[in-house]
Amino acid sequence: MSSNPTNQDNEQVPERESMPYDVVIIGAGPSGLSTACRLKQLDPELSVCVLEKGSEVGAHILSGAVIEPRALEELFPNWQELGAPLSTPVTEDKILLLQKNSAKAIPAFLAPKTLNNHGNYIVSLGNVCRFLAEQAEELGVEIFPGFAASEILYNEQGAVMGVATGDMGIGKNGEQKSSYAQGMELHAKFTVFAEGCRGHLGKELISRFELDKGKEPQHYGLGIKELWQVDPSKAKPGLVVHTAGWPLNEHGANGGGFLYHLEGNQVVVGLVTDLSYSNPHLSPFDEFQRYKHHPEIAQYLEGGERIAYGARAITKGGLQAQPTMHFAGGLLVGDDAGTLNFAKIKGSHTAMKSGLVAAEVLHSALTAQKEHCDLPEYASAYKASWAYEELHAQRNFGPAQHKWGNILGSAYAFIDINIFGGKLPWTLSDPIPDHATLKKASEVPAITYPKPDGKLSFDKLSSVFLSNTNHEEDQPGHLKLADSSIPIARNLPEFDEPAQRYCPAGVYEVVGEGADKCLQINAQNCVHCKTCDIKDPAQNITWVVPEGGGGPNYPNM
Repeated sequence: MSSNPTNQDNEQVPERESMPYDVVIIGAGPSGLSTACRLKQLDPELSVCVLEKGSEVGAHILSGAVIEPRALEELFPNWQELGAPLSTPVTEDKILLLQKNSAKAIPAFLAPKTLNNHGNYIVSLGNVCRFLAEQAEELGVEIFPGFAASEILYNEQGAVMGVATGDMGIGKNGEQKSSYAQGMELHAKFTVFAEGCRGHLGKELISRFELDKGKEPQHYGLGIKELWQVDPSKAKPGLVVHTAGWPLNEHGANGGGFLYHLEGNQVVVGLVTDLSYSNPHLSPFDEFQRYKHHPEIAQYLEGGERIAYGARAITKGGLQAQPTMHFAGGLLVGDDAGTLNFAKIKGSHTAMKSGLVAAEVLHSALTAQKEHCDLPEYASAYKASWAYEELHAQRNFGPAQHKWGNILGSAYAFIDINIFGGKLPWTLSDPIPDHATLKKASEVPAITYPKPDGKLSFDKLSSVFLSNTNHEEDQPGHLKLADSSIPIARNLPEFDEPAQRYCPAGVYEVVGEGADKCLQINAQNCVHCKTCDIKDPAQNITWVVPEGGGGPNYPNM
């Protein structure tokens, strides 16, 4: 191990305190925590650390979520005895094709079988992660919430040798405040990156090691979700509703909605907007507000109270877009590697499985006294797993949706998955990245959205308030513009600066008149969804980690 770590530009960094571990894991989500737990199950003597940028485990976790317990059962066969928060089994599936004021139910025998949720559970994924963290700590894993990994450390051979946490107490001007605390280096024999969708360190690794060479571009959706307390007479614990069509199809966009009934008279409602949409006037947030007014959705929400809000991008490119998951000194797991199964609208089980496979490979490597080396055996072990088999069988679902839209794409999926079991001898391509799909604002119709009624639909700022989002205001901005002139000089005339609309938290505003126009960035509002990093047509915005503990604080999402 080098005693003189360098940053990505090969510059010497100031000496910092360091702590050595066998394995350091970045991100306390399903994949990271599964990796940690399995490592300690395999060898209790291993030193394993998990860094989590949220103020607590689960604070930044957002998902629908219906969970398939297959990987959880492998990790903890006695999960029910341990009190895992899977208490609402799915009792009924509904798949609806929505038109503006009507809906048609899709018979189960005509729907892709991937949407059959028999044996699955409606959960708060944040609470599932809190449960996994409890198990990890009982096994001896060290978990540090509120500490953001801001920098990858490389040794003299160019291999990953750990990470450094960000300095605390740096002002907007870049100078140290009275509260300044230097970040710490965590050195590891192997480092696992489990940051979730569009992880900022994973993005660096993919570029540095060319892990996406020969792959399709990754594709994304923006999921927006609310938690509601509803009238007990309207609660149907175990009911899962998925929808396609309206409102997104009115503007040529793809995606779909969901409504899940939890225990305690709570309902989660959400809309996933495919970020391949082409009309720059489209606002995923406002489409979601419209969605809740559909009679099929409103019937459950009317008279209820909205108690939480959040948004998060999801990876949906599938196997074709999955980067190489190993490199010198570390591994990618979960959505840092794009393991979500979009055909099932689920990713927790495949993310967890990637973590279990990673742990087994790491254990073998550490037993053989390897460190800071590449582990190509991870690729073969992952390819031999049921997670890969599942993603391979359903690899054409996402590209079919992009190519032919929700209706014809789902019809193709029925033939491919239900009839041929995913074994058709071709793989569909989806070569255009999401940021390159926007048409000029002048070439498409403008969209006027109705004002929120304060009962079913709401504005962005009141929504962000319910996400419990907070950042230390006097800190360097974590939304970086490579060229500050592009938003007004290029994006505004060509695309009416779409950041004003694709951001679900009101972070970006065009303010001023004439020569004084500028893009104002309200970073305090950021819910860490990463949509700006993905959808900006100039790829001019880079999301980097703010001070640890900043961002949303989701209690039950």
